[in-house]
Amino acid sequence: MSSSKFWKGIIIGAVAGGVISLFDRTTRISVLEGCQKVTGKVNHYVKHPGEVVEYVKESTGKIRSTIEEVGEEVTFIAEKIEELREITPQVVDVVMDTKEAFVDQEQHVSEREREV
Repeated sequence: MSSSKFWKGIIIGAVAGGVISLFDRTTRISVLEGCQKVTGKVNHYVKHPGEVVEYVKESTGKIRSTIEEVGEEVTFIAEKIEELREITPQVVDVVMDTKEAFVDQEQHVSEREREV
């Protein structure tokens, strides 16, 4: 019961706010121009429904194309991530081998210095 009062209050407040804002002349003119533009567009599309259908088809095609492109990019990224997963252990092995080689070389140099 209280939520229906809440929504009624919201609607009444919105209508009251709209009416009060129309006391301003520039607001009235702006609202009137906007209504005339919308009415003109609606009348045009009622008389030419093929344009609406064509626009919807075109928009749907663009959306479909975008979704396909995003899907291809996601697939590409997933493939690259998989490649990285496969390569990472190999890179770790190479780095560890390189580290060991430097450590071994450093130890040999240290031993030679002690001998001298």
